[in-house]
Amino acid sequence: MKIRNSALAGIALAATAALGLTACGGGTPTGDSSASNGAASGEITVYNAQHESLTKEWVDAFTAETGIKVTLRQGDDTEMSNQIIQEGQASPADVFLTENSPAMTQVENAGLFADVNKDTLAQVPAEFAPSTGKWTGIAARSTVLVYNKTKLTEDQLPKSMLDLAKPEWKGRWAASPTGADFQAIVSALLELKGESATEDWLKAMKDNSKAYKGNSTAMKAVNAGEVDAALIYHYYYYGDQAKTGENSNNVTPYYFKNEDPGAFLSVSGGGVLKSSKNAAAAQAFLKFITGKKGQEVLKNGTSFEYAIGSDVPANDKLVPIKDLQAPKIDAAKLNSQKVSDLMTQAGLL
Repeated sequence: MKIRNSALAGIALAATAALGLTACGGGTPTGDSSASNGAASGEITVYNAQHESLTKEWVDAFTAETGIKVTLRQGDDTEMSNQIIQEGQASPADVFLTENSPAMTQVENAGLFADVNKDTLAQVPAEFAPSTGKWTGIAARSTVLVYNKTKLTEDQLPKSMLDLAKPEWKGRWAASPTGADFQAIVSALLELKGESATEDWLKAMKDNSKAYKGNSTAMKAVNAGEVDAALIYHYYYYGDQAKTGENSNNVTPYYFKNEDPGAFLSVSGGGVLKSSKNAAAAQAFLKFITGKKGQEVLKNGTSFEYAIGSDVPANDKLVPIKDLQAPKIDAAKLNSQKVSDLMTQAGLL
């Protein structure tokens, strides 16, 4: 959701006034703010690029426990990150949540995140947080190749995501290249294999794949037999199976594993804006969603994303994270701008 330019001046004045009040009240909290001990109260605004239904579950549970009101503004990863950067210190956002980590890195590189409180970082294993500590993982999603099981058997599948560049896969697989999910997968490929290999793979993808708008649409095409397989995230399959299965009954997910680029486990991120007008409540919200109650929303809810914090296991229907054999990648190093440039050069954007 975009802020009109005509409103920015008013927002800037309000933000400046609020920041002044915060300074008079003692400044940004340093590490132990907690809604449960009465340190946080009031209202916060969350710029949300995560699934709206998942974040709504988090918000309802958080507000019920703390009394802190949360206003959500919905958009996609890049839309929200660009808006925060454009707004700068005048942004009304207190917290930013994403589906993937490149948008978090974009805001971090603009110098707009406050440090995440240490007690929140302690709830999330280091492998699911950037090395910088400027934001933290809040959930995760695994890359999979969903394939039509009436057309292929597992022994006919590629051993690596890189094999999809081979001539025998021409016209047989699909993806949604304009989406943040797929671009996060490419950013992992870039980090793991370098620019030249990524450039070659994207050129082959342009020749071999069919582009669809959205992962659900790509999976639906596989289910209908339009293509043999599609490179997407795991939860589209599990979410559809939990409903009617009408878009996935002919489909099954295939995990590349072996630390292949196609085994990339994408981290969804959460961070507190340095310009937050209620930093204590913002930090409390981030602590809550990475805490036991917040992560149990992932385990027991309908998002089918992976819980990653507070020792909460994944939903029983999912392949355990330890069995995914995902490559180890520092989320702070994923380069969304370079990916966008390479995909544009390859004719995919």
